[in-house]
Amino acid sequence: MSTTEKWYSDGLRFTCTQCGNCCTGSPGVVWVTDDELQAIADFRGESIGETRITHTKLIGGRRTLRDYPNGDCTFFDGQTRRCTIYPVRPPQCGTWPFWNSNLESPDTWKRGQTVCPGMGNGDLVQLEEIERQAAIIDI
Repeated sequence: MSTTEKWYSDGLRFTCTQCGNCCTGSPGVVWVTDDELQAIADFRGESIGETRITHTKLIGGRRTLRDYPNGDCTFFDGQTRRCTIYPVRPPQCGTWPFWNSNLESPDTWKRGQTVCPGMGNGDLVQLEEIERQAAIIDI
């Protein structure tokens, strides 16, 4: 393998099982921009101010979605195990699991598989698509 060739150059298997694990568990951060918040507010029929106050917090000067003490995202419905803003979810959510942090090595990908049953299973996602998604947001 050349130094520029990625360990996943032959693609990676992934299919979303809609388990909700990526929206729950340990507290985390889902970075959002004002444009993304506006889309969420519009979808929910709220003002951006209401959405910002009710569903976000500041960490280090950046805005992130709130989570509950158990780690569930503010927009996760525990009964249905679905995202209540799925059509307008932030890019960070939509690009899972193709985050640079998961793509660092085969070991980081395998670590992700311990929480996400869709990683390593299902459809083969080609290198070009993996890199397109990884470039959307650097996580």
